[in-house]
This record gives sequence, structure tokens and C-alpha cells, in this order.
Amino acid sequence: MTDRAGTPAEPDPPAAEGTATEGTAAEGTAPDAPEQPRRRRHWLRWTALGVSLVVLAAAGVGWWFYRKLDGNITTDTTAAAELRAYEKERPPANVSAARNILLIGSDTRAGEGNRKYGKDEGTQRSDTTILLHLSAGKKSATAVSLPRDLMVTIPSCRKPDGTRTREQFAQFNWAFEFGGTACTIRTVEKLTGIRVDHHMVIDFRGFKKMVDAVDGVEVCLKEPVNDPAAKLKLPAGRQTLHGEQALGFVRARKSIGNGSDTERMDRQQQFLGALVSKVQSDGVLLNPTKLYPVLDAATKAITTDQGLDSLRDLYDLARSMRAIPTEKVQFLTVPRRPYTYNANRDELVQPAASQLFTQLREDRAVVVTPGDEKKDGAETGGDGADGKPDDEDTPAPSVTPTFTGRNAAEGVCA
Repeated sequence: MTDRAGTPAEPDPPAAEGTATEGTAAEGTAPDAPEQPRRRRHWLRWTALGVSLVVLAAAGVGWWFYRKLDGNITTDTTAAAELRAYEKERPPANVSAARNILLIGSDTRAGEGNRKYGKDEGTQRSDTTILLHLSAGKKSATAVSLPRDLMVTIPSCRKPDGTRTREQFAQFNWAFEFGGTACTIRTVEKLTGIRVDHHMVIDFRGFKKMVDAVDGVEVCLKEPVNDPAAKLKLPAGRQTLHGEQALGFVRARKSIGNGSDTERMDRQQQFLGALVSKVQSDGVLLNPTKLYPVLDAATKAITTDQGLDSLRDLYDLARSMRAIPTEKVQFLTVPRRPYTYNANRDELVQPAASQLFTQLREDRAVVVTPGDEKKDGAETGGDGADGKPDDEDTPAPSVTPTFTGRNAAEGVCA
């Protein structure tokens, strides 16, 4: 209302309770029209608040899981200090996006769950060592097993008590006992000329937990196995192995096959290939309910350098592996043969070993074929050669060498 045309009046006083004002519904008339929009806005506010609380709760749980998994990882700081001290003698860093990761399986008896495998004498050796090369562009992954009995030059290394060893020619797995991870890395770099970018160490207990996290891995046995030393007793045939049995399977030596360490490494490669294949085929990396147990087991199981000691770093590594087809995830053993002066030790086969190291160092594709497709394989030359010198009048063909091995698509029961 106005007092006069064009002049606003004072606001009308609020209506007394129970009375009707102009433009409002009197008692007994239809409800006020704006009431329903107000109720809708009220409901929307509560809905938004509820959704916000759910999102915040989920984020809080997600952050808790992240912190828990991140806190599981053990960082190896002592190796970094030793490697820095010898930086000048190390191979140059990679200029491409390729990465080389040294995977070390420790036979330590210290720690929960490891004492059952023997007396803890305060020392440990590398039970299994694999140099994993991830090519630039995520095109392939090549895992090269280094025999523990391979005769190599081990440099002077710092011992746990602060003293130093002398440089010596000895079997490879002594390097881990002498000076731990740093000594092993320096030995590998000296042997191969390949810069080790990262490393991971896993013990018996960690390996078992990893296998259990993926509900076991399937294997096939031609004959039953009874190996008290490896704590392994299995029937013949196809079966799925879990923690303790899986560890016994990859560690057994004298009770399966011909008892050689070479065959044991081949069995380890088969098992790891089957493990990789299962993780990829079961969609573990894409399923949070399956991924968490695997990440929890993995982060508890490993000790890494500072470049891989966070959950984000490990996830990026797993994502890189996921992008590689299983047939491009290859396993092989460095070309080796019995050592000339001791048949119980190994030595490199040349020039095959040097060819392999050069290809990895230069990030060139490594061709791996099953053993039954090669006559002699990398054991005698890496290119199917017979080990004999070529005729002087016949130039050697320029071919890409191939190596005996397998890929993750084959599986243990192939």
C-alpha cells in the first residue's frame, strides 16, 4: 500500500497471531503457495549435508588406508649412504625413461615367521636375485635371474660393524652377507655395467603373504614332492599353492627335477610369471577390494630405497607393469655354465652375457624363446650357436641374439 500515488508507505505491521492479512490465506482457505518450495529447499539442504558427511567419511577412511599402507613400507637408508660414497665408480644414470630395479630375496632367519627355516646366526645371503628392466614407454619388462653361485668380483664393502671387506673373487650371494643391499648393487653394477635405479628386498614371510593375498598360485607337478628341508610335501598334478607351500616350491632344490640351481631358478621364474598373470587377469589392480590386501601384504613385505618408499611410488610402478602385456613380461637366467675350477659354482658364458647386458643397458628389446625352441640357447652362446668358432672364410651373421626363457603368459602349467 501507499499513502498517495508514487509515495511508499511505512511497512505494514506484522499480523497478529491467528489473523489473516492481505495476500495470505485465511483460516479454512488453501495453504500458502510458497510453503512447498521452502520444504523442498529444506530437504535439499539436509540431503547436501548428508552427502557431504558421506564424502568426508569416505575421504577420511581413504586417507587412513593410505597412511596405513604408506607406513608399512620400510626404507633402506644405509644403502643410499654407501652408494653415494662410491658414486664415481657407478655406471651413468639412464637418460631414457627405462628403469632397472634389483629384486633381492633374503634368506635371513631373523624376524617373525623366519626362524622356522633355520638358526638365526646374524647373517643373511641373497637366496634369489633378479634384475628387472622396465623399458621406456612401458613396452616390456625383462627379469634376469642372477645365480647365487655365480663367481664374480665383489668390491670392498662396508660391513654392519663398520669395518670393510677386501675386494675378492667369490660367489655372488656372499655380497649380500658382506655388505647387504649396497654391496649387492655395486657387485651387480660392476658385473653388468647397468645402473641400478631402485631396489627391493623381501624375506620368506613377506613372500608367503604376497602369495596368500592373491589367493594362491596354480602349479603342475609331474611327480609328488617330499622335501623336509623345504618343508614341502605335495601330490602330483595340478594344484594351487598358498604361503608355506609356495615358499617351499620356489626354494626346493634337491627334491624337484635334477636338483640343480639352474632348474630352481627356472621354477622361480615360472611361479613369478604365474603370479603376475593372475594379478592382471583377475583385475586386482582395478578392484579396490582385491587391491587393498595385495598392497597391504606388499608394503609390509618389502624394504626399498628412498625412491620407492611411498605408496604412490609403488602404485606408479604397479601401474607401469599393468600396461605391459603378459607376453611381454619376460623371464630368463643370465647365460651361465659350470665354473671351470668348481662344477658346484657358475660362470658367465661370453659373449652372450655381455650381449644381454648391452641390450638392457641401451634399452634394446631382448628376444626370449622357450627352451625347446632352441638347440643350445643362451647357455652356449645366447644366439643358438654351437659354441664353436666360425669358419675363418665365413663372416659371422649380424643377428639379434635370442635367449632361453619364458614369459608371464605361459604360466607354470604351460
